[in-house]
Amino acid sequence: MERHLSSSAAEPTRAEIESLQEPLFIEFGASWCGHCIAAQPLIASALGDHPRTRRIKIEDGPGRRLGRSFGVKLWPTLVFMRRGQEVARLIRPTDRSAIAQALTQIDDES
Repeated sequence: MERHLSSSAAEPTRAEIESLQEPLFIEFGASWCGHCIAAQPLIASALGDHPRTRRIKIEDGPGRRLGRSFGVKLWPTLVFMRRGQEVARLIRPTDRSAIAQALTQIDDES
């Protein structure tokens, strides 16, 4: 059974995240964060080549457990997971190629 997790739903638990087997990209950030806003076109462009990868945006901040469980300190922090395991992580990416490379590492089609 597939779980639908999104930024509009309640924040998923770490166990829920780790139970997902499909390629997963988690974006921790805040809607008002300048670094997060600047990264959006880069993320969208890179994700275009990986339609099977699920993206979950997590509004992070003080007291948010999921971000703390991943050790998030700066935004955006991008966590790339495959079969429930973290494979790559980018913090404040500034170029599309780094994001694309991390997505390729988790893509089941690669």
